[in-house]
Amino acid sequence: MSNAESSLFVHLGPKETFVVIIYVEDLILIGNNVRAIFHLKTNLQYCFPIKDLGHLKYFLEIKMTVSHKGLFLNQRKYVLDLLKDVEMMDAKSAPTPLDSKLKLETTSEPFGFINHYQHLVDKLIYLTITWPDITYTVSLVSQFMYAPTVFNLSIEMKGSFKTLKGQA
Repeated sequence: MSNAESSLFVHLGPKETFVVIIYVEDLILIGNNVRAIFHLKTNLQYCFPIKDLGHLKYFLEIKMTVSHKGLFLNQRKYVLDLLKDVEMMDAKSAPTPLDSKLKLETTSEPFGFINHYQHLVDKLIYLTITWPDITYTVSLVSQFMYAPTVFNLSIEMKGSFKTLKGQA
């Protein structure tokens, strides 16, 4: 078991290395020895009912693609679903999330749906895993999690969504 993460297990053997990542009831097995991974799966089947889904394709709404160049992570579907949820599928894209001269405003009209605002910010935070270019804007909108204003929603958050639109 990893000292840094209790749901991460690493086996370093003389001929094989493999990693097991656990999230709720899902396991990801990664290794350099197919036989060792098969043996682990067989042993797990004796203890638990498991279903082998084959090669990893999606995990926690992140698409995984393997090529000879490496592992690529993609949240395109998540972005498109989010844009649909906020009714911004038809929005024009923007190359950057915010105008560099934008002045933050805390005195505009309070946004009445705090839970909705918080939910959207949570989704944007999750997107920074594969879309680091929105991190600054997301950090700005997250400052208003408990007292959002109409300005925060219309200017700052929509800037994040327009950037996503351009890259989706």
